[in-house]
Amino acid sequence: MMKVAIYGRFEKNFPKEYVSIVLEQLEVHNISVYIESSTLKYIDEISSAKYQSFKSYKDLDESFAFFISIGGDGTILRSISYVRSSGIPIVGVNTGRMGFLATIQKDKIKSSIKGIINNEYNISERSLLMLKSETFISGLDEDFNFALNEIAVSRKNTTAMIKVQTFLNDEYLTSYWADGLIVATPTGSTGYSLSCGGPVVAPDSDSFVLTPIAPHNLNARPLVIPENTTIKLIVGGREQLHLASLDSRIITVENGTELIIQKADFTIKMIEPKGESFLHTLRNKLLWGEDNRN
Repeated sequence: MMKVAIYGRFEKNFPKEYVSIVLEQLEVHNISVYIESSTLKYIDEISSAKYQSFKSYKDLDESFAFFISIGGDGTILRSISYVRSSGIPIVGVNTGRMGFLATIQKDKIKSSIKGIINNEYNISERSLLMLKSETFISGLDEDFNFALNEIAVSRKNTTAMIKVQTFLNDEYLTSYWADGLIVATPTGSTGYSLSCGGPVVAPDSDSFVLTPIAPHNLNARPLVIPENTTIKLIVGGREQLHLASLDSRIITVENGTELIIQKADFTIKMIEPKGESFLHTLRNKLLWGEDNRN
């Protein structure tokens, strides 16, 4: 029997109607459903069925056909903490707003899930970034030190800019005087990096992007680099501390600490239902087709 895992974050809004449709479609196709434990309490409100649950990535393995994330892109970013290097493909049901990664729209849940169960989909493999340091950093989990979108450093408790010394493969690049610096994957190029002036990068381009945040160097521009580059950052500034973020997870780091950013040794598999693609998403989510001449 096919096994599927489900995860959602419903603290502020529980989309009962759409979750019900997801569960109904899985039941119709006789799928064995496992629901994340904190998500399960919401499911009990709308279903009398008894579902099995999981609490962490240790409860999931390659026997699962796919992992359904219900919510927005933030929910998908949190989903990788459960999937990790297991190779389980992730598909997002978009009940949020933009939904750049969550490709199943509300009005296509039934047809999309049916298509996925029938193997009518494509897989897009996404690179991740990994953060490490020889110096102990409180809050940096060595078992969960990777990010799907970006790793960024930024100022903390100050309005003053910080200095980010940047080295690529141990060769000095420059020192960014800025509010911070983003290292983005192709997946993350359409997020925080894009809002700071970074380029849109295709998911299969094998590259990362360095994007300064509000740079005070007027000639500082985003830089696209090969994904096999080892990036070293050393932050300085008036304060003794700065922030480092891995997607939505934030830690505090002492200035002068060497931060090493590299490509993670595994990828995340994203399911693209038939009719959905990166270019299709660009046209529909970033409104690339909104031109009267088209």
